[in-house]
Amino acid sequence: MKIAKLFFGITFFIGITAIAQNKPFTLEEIWKGEFATNGFESLHSMNNGTQYSVLEKDKLSGATNIEVYDYKTGEKVKTLVSSSSIDGLNSFQGYIFSKDETRILLSSEIEQIYRHSSKGIYHIYDVPSQGVFKLSDKKVQSPLLSPDGNKVAYVMDNNIFMLNFVTGQEIQLTDDGKKNEVINGITDWVYEEEFMFVRAFEWSADSKKIAFIRFDEKEVPEFSMDVYGKALYQKQEVFKYPKAGEQNAKVSLFIANIEAMALDEIKLGDYKDFYIPRIKWSANPDILSVQVLNRHQNNLDLIFVDAKTKSPKVVLNEKDEAYINITNNLTFLDDNSFIWTSEKDGFNHIYHYKETGELINQVTKGPWEVTDYYGYDIKNKKIFYQSVENSSINRDVYAISLDGKEKKRLSKKDGVNEAEFTADFSSYINYFSNAKTPYEYTLNSAATGDVIREIKNNKVLADKLATYDMRFKEFSTIEVNGETLNMWMMKPKDFNPKKKYPLLMFQYSGPGSQTVKNTWNKERDYWHMYLTQQGFIVACVDGKGTGFKGAKFKKATQNNLGDLEVKDQIAAAKQLGALDYVDAARIGIWGWSYGGFMSSNCLFKGADTFKMAIAVAPVTSWRFYDTIYTERYLMTPQENAKGYDDNSPINFVNGLKGKFLLVHGSADDNVHVQNTMRLAEALIQANKDFDWAIYPDKNHSVSGGNTRLHLYNKMTNFIKNNL
Repeated sequence: MKIAKLFFGITFFIGITAIAQNKPFTLEEIWKGEFATNGFESLHSMNNGTQYSVLEKDKLSGATNIEVYDYKTGEKVKTLVSSSSIDGLNSFQGYIFSKDETRILLSSEIEQIYRHSSKGIYHIYDVPSQGVFKLSDKKVQSPLLSPDGNKVAYVMDNNIFMLNFVTGQEIQLTDDGKKNEVINGITDWVYEEEFMFVRAFEWSADSKKIAFIRFDEKEVPEFSMDVYGKALYQKQEVFKYPKAGEQNAKVSLFIANIEAMALDEIKLGDYKDFYIPRIKWSANPDILSVQVLNRHQNNLDLIFVDAKTKSPKVVLNEKDEAYINITNNLTFLDDNSFIWTSEKDGFNHIYHYKETGELINQVTKGPWEVTDYYGYDIKNKKIFYQSVENSSINRDVYAISLDGKEKKRLSKKDGVNEAEFTADFSSYINYFSNAKTPYEYTLNSAATGDVIREIKNNKVLADKLATYDMRFKEFSTIEVNGETLNMWMMKPKDFNPKKKYPLLMFQYSGPGSQTVKNTWNKERDYWHMYLTQQGFIVACVDGKGTGFKGAKFKKATQNNLGDLEVKDQIAAAKQLGALDYVDAARIGIWGWSYGGFMSSNCLFKGADTFKMAIAVAPVTSWRFYDTIYTERYLMTPQENAKGYDDNSPINFVNGLKGKFLLVHGSADDNVHVQNTMRLAEALIQANKDFDWAIYPDKNHSVSGGNTRLHLYNKMTNFIKNNL
């Protein structure tokens, strides 16, 4: 066995001194937010490049304000908008500027629909006149101001509407929208969840045209959930959910010409059973970019549509033996050349193409991944991006010339660095944290990366945590099944290497994911620290199929999810069990969602290795999950039945020997409670004893009120009693 220590010398986090750290964590503190970090809410870099705005709440009046600050001095310049000055608006939850910042959309009474989608009441605030009016008395979805600030488009009852502020004219662009049948301008459930976008319409640069996607989901099978609530009878939520191998919504593309009052369907070509995961207008107001992806998601066409002639042209094609990642990294420059990211050389990198699709150059190169694209500084011809060049568990901010030369690492500290650039790219706010440092926010020079000033820190939290028994992650690597895998471990206070400790492993393991990352704590991490206070070692290993180590490593699990990943976790557990200080007879594993799929399989297939497992909201058969995610990695069940069934926990319940806790929310619209019910029935018919809990009306996050506290109390007691 080979375990190599990494990052041993990470600097102790701010505020921690040599004083005794003895105070134990409590579950009540963790799940009531006692250790939350300070940050920014809705930060917007103003067009002048010298100021930024944030959303703040007045603690005395309860009013919501948009406050404007000076980047360099940190001083407040003005209060741009206050809800206290708007009749009938006590507060608002968000804001969006028009491109010229003359008008602002204010959102209130937000009602969540699914994970990313919502509807709400919106007000339009006119900055020059300080006038305000309500967009509609009804809740609407995804309103978007036109680039000239004179119009707004939005979706209501599955139809698209447009309001012209100057003329007062309101136009209904579509009239065929109907729940569970046709959606205009808003994505369906599976697009929202897996392609991660909700608004499926875009304004052209000249504010004269709107492009949108129409979803015909009449033939998509329905899924229903009982919502129990508090009434005498439960109500049933029915929505369209295409499970693997089933019918998807039929998508079509339209361009509405506002001035000509014309609506045209755009025929993209001879495509069948396809996705449109992105649309975006170019710098040319007559050229719309459309990404078309085949159902297997291994062939992507980037199409430019001429809005005048309605003719499409494929300018770029990407193919992959496994699948192609969809990103938001398409950026058009003034000459309509464009920036694009691709994994085609085995790692995710930045490319520069002509308007015709001809490659100008590959901007970044190397055996590491670009993890975010921040933008292009036209004046200095610099691209800013984030990457894992400095270790796959870290993130750093870089600058590079458009020609791929003069690369410079701007971030100075090892950990996770994220950037929010000023509008003129002269400076940026750096969001930094690592496993021992809570978030620090600094203003940095975009030329050198040097800190100009500190904006905000979490010293108050650091000082508070200095009195607690903090257990930090020890990062290392472990050699498993021919690969070097990233790992972290937390050990109890006064750890004695001659003593035997029980071990709990945590993992997620889904394709492209990462749970071994040098970043600050989430609530789950404090719970892991709490467990170390109870005498447990907690460890986490990112096995094959996880992300940020290249396409080959990430796509190793293709067409056979749950095989190599489970073998890696079992092998890692055996190696850790061979350590002098780990009790090999007392190893457990837990996970959520994909991690629950994994922990179930690890217990059922690794009965000689794991004593217990917890699975929260697990997928128990990929036949039950949605088309886009599942078929991306497994193709359809009709094409690859073996890939679906050989690793379904339902088919391996006879292997259960240890203790098993199964948890699900009854209103999980993502991983349906059907998964847990079918696994429970298989366990019952195999006469296998197990514990389980169903949380009424809770979704995939299993949260709300005291739900998380109750869940983690249950999991803690289960671990104490069975490990």
